[in-house]
Formats: sequence, C-alpha cells, structure tokens
Amino acid sequence: MTASAPLPHDLLWLADPAAFVADHADRADCALPAWASAAWLAQAPLVVRRARADARGRIPVGLRGVTRAQRHAAWLPAAQVARAVTPRMIARLARWREHPRRALPALAALARAAPLLDTMRVDWGVAGSVGFSLASGLDLLHEGSDLDLLVTAAAPLAPPAKRALIALLDDPRLDIQVDTPRGAFALRERARTGGRVLLKTADGPVMCEDPWLAPAARP
Repeated sequence: MTASAPLPHDLLWLADPAAFVADHADRADCALPAWASAAWLAQAPLVVRRARADARGRIPVGLRGVTRAQRHAAWLPAAQVARAVTPRMIARLARWREHPRRALPALAALARAAPLLDTMRVDWGVAGSVGFSLASGLDLLHEGSDLDLLVTAAAPLAPPAKRALIALLDDPRLDIQVDTPRGAFALRERARTGGRVLLKTADGPVMCEDPWLAPAARP
C-alpha cells in the first residue's frame, strides 16, 4: 500500500476478502449486497470516498460491481489494505495503449487527452470506471462509458493550463475534477459559472467562490 493515507479516488485491494465479507455479514446494520461476494472483492478494488475516517479510524470506501446500479458505501480497516493504486499511477502505466478494446470511445478519448495533459505539466490521473477497469483488469467498459480525469492542484491553475484543460471538455464524455487542498470541484461547472462552484469536501459539499480558500457555505 502507499506510504501515506489513502486519498479520494485511490483504489484499495483487500488483504482478506472473505474476512471482510464475513465481518459485514455479522452486523445487520452494514450487510453487503449479494453481488459483493468474497470472490468478486478478490478481484475488484474498493474506491476511497471523500469523507473523514470514522471513530474507529476506518477508511471510507465504495464498492463497485459490474453495473452502475451496483454501488455500496462501506468502511475499511486500514489493516485490510493489501495494495493501493492512485489515479496518477494509472495514468503513468498508460495501459490503455495496449488495451484489447482501445477503440472504445472512452479509451480513445484518453489516448487523445493524455499527451496534451503531459505537455501541460499538471498532476493528473485517471479515475471513474476507466481508472477502475485499467487498474483491476476487469473489463467493465462499454460504448457509453465516460472518462473521468483528476487534476491535483495545490494552487490555482495557471491561465494557460486552465484554458487548455477547459478545451478538453469539448468532448462531452470527458469530465475533469480538480482536487485542491480544500476539496474537489468539476472544471466544467467552474468554466460555466466563471466563479462560484460546488466543492466536495470531507465534511460534505459546500458552495464557494474560490476552491483554494476556506469553503463559504453549504448549498
């Protein structure tokens, strides 16, 4: 696993899927859905959610199944993390280049965007269903799959980089989340409003004028 604490969108593989499932089966208040079997979770990583660790220090995670409807929120003990992959690591591995279905629209869009993102010198990664599939090797993509990219920016984006990123949004299937020290926002929304934007934080969503400053108010 990574040396630092997992961040939102990181993918975590379980050390003992059977124990994880059994632990949830023993408590009716947090039972897992039927599709979240130990066999599935031995292959499918968990996605870190944007929330604070609970009182027991467990990591907020989301389970993904084969379909969009198969989603489930859960809490993961840190000791259960066997391996972690970040969106940035997925981008650097560039497995879409040799993917057997690289002609799929989402993967083709990634192949077009990746060289441009690299020339911008921004810290970017692949999230969402594309990142999940590339990292896990589970072929869950289809013709209608979207491409979710994550740009991490400790300070406001330089105007040339911001303009170049917004230009990528001409592709309607591509979305870019910008992750700041305060939270994350959708670049498409920021481009549309020119200012005020919904910021996703560990304490819930807030509306703010500047995503790099303290959030102003809840929506």
